[in-house]
Amino acid sequence: MAYQAGRQRSQPRPVPESLEAQAYLQDYATLLEAVPFPSVVFDHRWDVVLSNAAFETLFGGVGAHPTAMPGDNFLRFVLFHPDAGSVLGEHESSWCLPMLAHFAAAVERNGQDRGLQSIRRDIAQDPIMDAAYRHGLPHWIQAVGPRGVEHDGAVRPLVHPDPRWGSTDCRIVDDTPRTLRDMGYSRMTLVLREAVRPVTGGPRRTRRTRNGTAELRAV
Repeated sequence: MAYQAGRQRSQPRPVPESLEAQAYLQDYATLLEAVPFPSVVFDHRWDVVLSNAAFETLFGGVGAHPTAMPGDNFLRFVLFHPDAGSVLGEHESSWCLPMLAHFAAAVERNGQDRGLQSIRRDIAQDPIMDAAYRHGLPHWIQAVGPRGVEHDGAVRPLVHPDPRWGSTDCRIVDDTPRTLRDMGYSRMTLVLREAVRPVTGGPRRTRRTRNGTAELRAV
């Protein structure tokens, strides 16, 4: 049994067999649900183990897809879902390339993992994604440097379905506690920034000083 913000998933993911670990995940799901920003816990394949209601709201408008739903595998969603760019702003440069860089590092660490091999096969079958992975990614990493590849602290554009947020930015925060890390999981939270609206100046009126000269004053 696996959990998604305290609710049972339609497609369960493997979780630790230990009852203590399962109890921890249950309690962590409760904590996650209290977070107002989209937050998700995934394993080394980016299979989603936990997510909160804010995460579901952010991606609630995307269409159905057999293998790339954001609540199932976040990497597949970023790379393969046709609606990903409608939520993830500057989709290729701000989301695809950083995720491909992390995927490449995961393959280097654990290339025999069947889940990672499956994603690599799907990348190879997508001409655009394969070209980005094999040719574009090395040049991009060289251009942005090691810091540019990191998720934690990165500020990336989003388009939120709630007009209060709208087209805005989020800061990605990797806040994985040791217990989750020991289980092989990572947590990512997207801290939303309210859209900055232009400040319009108020009307100006002219007033007279004591010597009779005109002076503009903002009201």
